[in-house]
Formats: sequence, C-alpha cells, structure tokens
Amino acid sequence: MATLKKVLKIVAIVVALIIVIPLVAALFVKKDYSVEREITINRPAHEVFDYIKYLRNQDNYSVWATMDPDMKQEFRGTDGTVGFVSAWEGNEDVGKGEQEIVRIVEGERIEYEVRFIEPFEARANSFMAVDSLSENQTSVTWGFESRMRYPMNLMLLFMDIEAAIGNDLASGLVNFKELLENEPGE
Repeated sequence: MATLKKVLKIVAIVVALIIVIPLVAALFVKKDYSVEREITINRPAHEVFDYIKYLRNQDNYSVWATMDPDMKQEFRGTDGTVGFVSAWEGNEDVGKGEQEIVRIVEGERIEYEVRFIEPFEARANSFMAVDSLSENQTSVTWGFESRMRYPMNLMLLFMDIEAAIGNDLASGLVNFKELLENEPGE
C-alpha cells in the first residue's frame, strides 16, 4: 500500500509539473506580434488607394477569401467609409468573424479591426497603406497585429506567426499587384 501511495504521489507531482511549467513559462513569453508585407505596384497612388478603400475589393486578392468558395458573407454599412463591416462564416480554414473599417486617412491608409469568432475568439488590428514612389509607382504595405492572451501566448513559441500570416499577406499583395497592373488605366 505504501508503494502505491508513493507511485501516486510521484504521478501527481509529474502531472503538476507538466501543467505548472508551461503556465510559468507563458508568463515570460511575448504576447504581442505584428506582421507586415510590402509590394510595389506600377499604378498611381490615388488609383491604388481608391481600390483598397473598399473592403469588398479584398475578395478579389486576399488569400483568405479563396479558402472557402462557399463562404457566406454579409456586409453592413457603406463600403469605403468608417463603420463598414464585412462579416464571414465559412469552413474550418476561414472560420467565422468580421472586419470593420475603423479609420481612413484619405489617400494614405485604411485601418481595420478584425474580430474572429470561431474557431476561437480574438481581435486584431490590420491596415493597408500606400506611399507614392513616383507618378506611376506606389508602395503598398499590408500589416496585421494582435495580442495572444495568457496562457495561449505559449503557442507563439511553437508557431511561426510571422511566416504564417506573412505568407498570406505577401500572396494577397502579389494577387493585388497582378489585378491592378492588368486592369486598364484611368
């Protein structure tokens, strides 16, 4: 009987360590992350901005929009203005959530709040910014930043968020470049 108590005590200590060590480690792991990608598009800045200003246009170049062709979408408000919301519900690859335009600096930058609902709840900030390099060349930056709450932030040790989100942003920007550069000019 004493041996059984000893074994149970050792098992309990091991189980406690398996639980406690990650929780303590998560206290020291960063919680914030941000990812940005940039591309140069051979179009004037005002044309580029006029396209990204409309949130519905993201469906034409965003990688996430292509992950579920049967995704249900709902739009609320006036596109291209603060307060416009694009909501989605799709398969396990896209989940359920919504994106809202929260700030527009006309001709320069548009900012969004992304609210994920399923498969997990989270909020993130995103933006697209344009910078005129010349009369017919524009730099476009697409960024994404968020915070993982404790103890979920421990996943940042095992996930390459920079690559995962960054690759999607970069692919979306390549799609955007091809779309705009192959579209007839004004």
